[in-house]
Amino acid sequence: MRLALLALATSLAAQTTVSLTLHANTARGPLRPITAFFGYDEPNYTYSPSGAALIARLASFYRAPVSFRTHFLLATGDGVPSPKWGSTNVYTEDPSGRPVYNWTILDRIFSTWLDAGAQPFVEVGFMPQALSSHPEPYRPIWSPGASFDHYFTGWTYPPSNDAKWSALIREWVLHEVSLYGRARVATWSWEVWNEPDIAYWHGTPAEYNHLYDLTAAAIRAALPEARVGGPASTGPSSPRAGAFLRQFLEHVSATGAPLDFVSFHAKGRTSMEGPSPRMDLAKQLADVEAGLKILAAFPRLCSLPIVLSESDPEGCAACSARFYPQNAYRNSSRFAAYTAAAWGGILDLASRYHANVEGMLTWAFEFENQPWFSGFRTLSTHGVDKPVINFFRMAGLMGPKALALDKACAPPSAPPACAGISAVASRSESTLSILVWNYRDTSSTPSPARVSLTAAGLPEGLTRVLLRHYRVDARLSNSYSAWLALGSPQYPTPAQYSALAEAGRLHELHPPVWLPSRPDATLAFDLPEDAVSLLQLSW
Repeated sequence: MRLALLALATSLAAQTTVSLTLHANTARGPLRPITAFFGYDEPNYTYSPSGAALIARLASFYRAPVSFRTHFLLATGDGVPSPKWGSTNVYTEDPSGRPVYNWTILDRIFSTWLDAGAQPFVEVGFMPQALSSHPEPYRPIWSPGASFDHYFTGWTYPPSNDAKWSALIREWVLHEVSLYGRARVATWSWEVWNEPDIAYWHGTPAEYNHLYDLTAAAIRAALPEARVGGPASTGPSSPRAGAFLRQFLEHVSATGAPLDFVSFHAKGRTSMEGPSPRMDLAKQLADVEAGLKILAAFPRLCSLPIVLSESDPEGCAACSARFYPQNAYRNSSRFAAYTAAAWGGILDLASRYHANVEGMLTWAFEFENQPWFSGFRTLSTHGVDKPVINFFRMAGLMGPKALALDKACAPPSAPPACAGISAVASRSESTLSILVWNYRDTSSTPSPARVSLTAAGLPEGLTRVLLRHYRVDARLSNSYSAWLALGSPQYPTPAQYSALAEAGRLHELHPPVWLPSRPDATLAFDLPEDAVSLLQLSW
């Protein structure tokens, strides 16, 4: 049976028509929830009231457990957070040099994730002061807009004592097993360090490989079935980063060191093009492709799960648009459209290279005690969800089976507008989902594109289907535009706060509607630039 849906066109004229045909009976394999991964620099924000609430919301979006990764889980300090810093004070030493373990703050972080139904993607780092081979200075000096000259301090150095480091890691894993049980902890991922190819690691590649071996051995000594991986290096399209990833994989291949997943990072970049910001999605996808090519050269390793343990439009979540105007995309629906386009591109690359991509981790969370919509790369502000979070709500509604999808443009002479429209389709037992976005690196606010959608191959005997159409754009599911309309209040009244919270949830373009299954009709709608739609057809 071929289903072509009753036209529901909006009134806006469009210069380009993009025709999409999804094939409900042509599966392309599983659609894994690779977007269900999040991370952030500031571990102590985890258990703040707004942080814990945000974690609970994110965990509710997906059927599978959502994974959280954060820096500074082993850093020495008082637990008071600030941008790009945090601490747990897990490890200190008494006057005689004997280890003192204190799991109090770390337990608050992990329990916040686990109580929400999420799970840790454990980043093993950074170096406690008492173990650092260069312990002074230790706490970084940095604030938004400042240089990084005094940021990468004693916490970035190799351990001064291998045996004490190994004991710390072993005791950590045993502690988690004692709290949560062996079976549960065995499902977590343990990633050794972060970006050891740049200033997060003041050691050589060989010294990182040694740290990896020590850490993996200590984890497995405590829990032989534990899932261990790395190296969490930066974007492999850079020659230096690519060489680091390659030498690490060569090391693992030569030594047989345990490796259950491979992780590296993929970042776009932003710049100013005259008065307007410009993004660079191709840079992020080039990082992904370069990493997949490197891994493909290692036959024993190329089928391993791959986690892009930071996957973002640019490199610094705490670099506010106040100081970096090229990051102004963060408050608007542009962030949602970019993330959708990155997701689609990563899925295409995984299919092309037959790669086992397990996760694309968005490095964005929330910041405490900052102005409203202050330009950080965040998912919410003062507990109000920003437009980008609604992409993740949409992604969580996708079905488990990916479907084949055809695309055609009219007129063919308008390739830029056509290229900006793309989609991913999926199916569950009685629902088709198609997530469509309109994204280009430069925003020119042209007329919206007209999308014409046809579904083919639905079960025989259907007389009608229920259509739901969710949308993120400049008006819908957009707390930022609502905040601007209220006059950009820094101290919203209770009524204004309620209005902003309502604006931040995922909205539908129109009420749900039952449609007859009539041949030769199409569902047509306008899709503005920097907009994302999720259409669901159920029966």
